[in-house]
Amino acid sequence: MTNEPVATQINPTVYSDYSLQFNRWSLKPIGAWPSTLSTSKPERIISVALMVICFSSILFSVVPCWLHVFLEDESFYVKMKVLGPLFHWMLGAIIYITLLLRHNNIRHCVNHIETDWKMVTRKKDEQIMLRNAKFGRYIAICCVIFVQAGIMAYCLITASNTQIVEIGNETRILHTLPMATYEKLIPVNRNHVNEIVIFSQFLSGFIVNTTEAGLYSLAAVMAAHACGQLDVLMVWIDDFVKEARNGGKDALFREIAIIVEHHLRVLDFISHIEEMMNQVCFLELFRCTLAVCMLGYYIFMEWADSDVRNLTTYFTIFVGIVFNTFMLCYIGELLTEKCMKVGEVVYMTDWYYLPQKRILDLILIIARSSVVVEITAGKLIHMSVYTFGDVMKSSFAYMNMLCQMS
Repeated sequence: MTNEPVATQINPTVYSDYSLQFNRWSLKPIGAWPSTLSTSKPERIISVALMVICFSSILFSVVPCWLHVFLEDESFYVKMKVLGPLFHWMLGAIIYITLLLRHNNIRHCVNHIETDWKMVTRKKDEQIMLRNAKFGRYIAICCVIFVQAGIMAYCLITASNTQIVEIGNETRILHTLPMATYEKLIPVNRNHVNEIVIFSQFLSGFIVNTTEAGLYSLAAVMAAHACGQLDVLMVWIDDFVKEARNGGKDALFREIAIIVEHHLRVLDFISHIEEMMNQVCFLELFRCTLAVCMLGYYIFMEWADSDVRNLTTYFTIFVGIVFNTFMLCYIGELLTEKCMKVGEVVYMTDWYYLPQKRILDLILIIARSSVVVEITAGKLIHMSVYTFGDVMKSSFAYMNMLCQMS
């Protein structure tokens, strides 16, 4: 691993900012971006204020909607249409709280990424890490677009519909609320109150969507960085074996020590990703099961009405949720495969040309790679493409039950 071109002499902060840019953009507006020692006191105060505003805004939308569901006498289908947005807002609030409670893990992962960029010394390693950082950014951008487009389109289309309400001798034209509200608690049949509630629901919807986008962008960027570090490790192993026949013993000892230390460092990073993501992954699988079930039910029930706007909105949300959940499961499987591939790369090199002592050093890497590394949902379910298939099958089974009940 010697005589290699030196990495570009650019401030490592530029590359780490490039990797984490979308995470920062997603989490800072809702106060979920972790503070550091360099964070000023005014920034900390603003962050706390944002947390209070965001959570209060979500509660202002969720609580009246729950009261509407329990206290209003409506048909089964109408209640189901109310429960869909309600569950989305509620689970978004729970995920938001979980991200806030995991700020130490997020900060550790951010610091780890920044340190990895500072440690780059070879041009080849820099290119590998930059390629994976670009992949993580692209996935994060796609997830943000899908999350925001579907829900905000639903809010816009719903709020654009109007209804005529007669109160005594007065006739009022009111906008339909994205989330139903208990009228005895908040008199939404008044024009100015109706507009204020719509604005608050748009705000809370944006907060919930931003939380979801922050979750997916974190998963994408962290996983892409871990994959990049594993790719760098595999290049190091290949270079080590190629140079082993001509290298000195002392140099070889230092290089194998560096490889093992880097391998353990990457595995430690993945363990922190698992600790940060396992609870929110469980919530996301539950949310996907519930959302796909209910969206499929809405599409099935409204197909006969041929309401193109509603059907298009539901289908957009459906595609977004399915895509994001698939990416979350795929990321988990990708990390597992990459970790196992390290051992395969060691075996596929020309290790048989090495002295016996050097072969024993490589066996340690193979043995550690044989231990399966998993990203789990609640430490119960392995995040993989097979898990995604099971979630989709369960969702359609529950959707069929709802259709039968109707």
